[in-house]
Amino acid sequence: MRIALIIERIETWRGGAETSGMEIAQLLAQRDHDVHVFTTTNAQNLPRITIHTVPPETRIRSRRLGAYVRNTEKRLAAESFDIVHAVAPFPQADVYQPRGGLTAETVERNVATRVRATSRLLKRALMAMNVKQKAQLDLERRIFRPDGPVIACVSQYVATQCERFYNVTAPRVRVVFNGVNPEVLNDDERAAARAQMRGELNVADDTLLLVFLAHNFRLKGLGPLLEAAGRLVAADFNNFHLVVAGRDKIPPYQRKLEEAGLTQFVTFTGPTQRAPQFFAAADVCVHPTFYDPCSRVVLEALYHGVPAITTAHNGASEVITNGREGFVIDRADDVGLLARRIRDLADPAVRARMAEHAKALRPRISMERHVEELEALFQDVRRRKEASTG
Repeated sequence: MRIALIIERIETWRGGAETSGMEIAQLLAQRDHDVHVFTTTNAQNLPRITIHTVPPETRIRSRRLGAYVRNTEKRLAAESFDIVHAVAPFPQADVYQPRGGLTAETVERNVATRVRATSRLLKRALMAMNVKQKAQLDLERRIFRPDGPVIACVSQYVATQCERFYNVTAPRVRVVFNGVNPEVLNDDERAAARAQMRGELNVADDTLLLVFLAHNFRLKGLGPLLEAAGRLVAADFNNFHLVVAGRDKIPPYQRKLEEAGLTQFVTFTGPTQRAPQFFAAADVCVHPTFYDPCSRVVLEALYHGVPAITTAHNGASEVITNGREGFVIDRADDVGLLARRIRDLADPAVRARMAEHAKALRPRISMERHVEELEALFQDVRRRKEASTG
């Protein structure tokens, strides 16, 4: 098939959506499809992948998405594709994959990160006035029109959002559960990486090492996690260390740690390209997120055999059975339960059992499986398109 992928940005350092988008493009190309990526990123063609750079033609950040969509529509009008698959909100797509979930849910969950009622009201008001968010919402409404594209959801959580906000359900809404394609270390490489990373972090081998990987600390639940760490120390459980890796503002959290006397228990590393090495060193992945349509971090942790603690507001929790591959808590701000679950994983025998169950999930959470299901969906959509025009 000749496939157009609509992805606003393709720099993988930006986050999960960009990484997943390019992994999908590469795997489709490996399956002998003619893949064309339409993006604002100025990049060279890749093997079997043609990159079409679509400049937004505006310096106003809040208007770039709308300009990108309009300019991409013009580009596609001069082309012919069997399938147009959009990760960005693109109303003319055949298949739309809202990897970031739906706009209204994003707003609600961001508001939920605020503790005080007045802060929640202010956050809701500010988001309502956000020009880019208004553009996203307008595009999303156009996508969910009666004759709009098939919606490929990365989790049942996102499918539920489609029904809740737009009353759109199956068969138009399909769940194509998210997948990952991480670099997997062999046993020797893993042991070496564990020793090296723990040496760099000055963490003993018998210390419970927790890893938190994210680019939006507030939304992904770092605040409650640090509070849970404080409760553990207060309860005389102190043989643990938390590594926080990702791109966000660190000083506000460091000040809170200093005030609470917890600096010795937490290390901030900044952005990293060494996720496999961090997972090799880690005993537990802790991701108490307020919102994640389907977290790649949690899926990657499970793929590496690292038990995970996350929340019900994460689509990735759908593959976790409590006490089997990790734990799922209802709310990010249930600090007491979060602390107890961390303590439950202090037992090496419990972690070892969970690690084996986690690795058994690999076929279910692989990106190869994800792309295979997407390809089947594309073929179905293509047949229906041909039948309607034939």
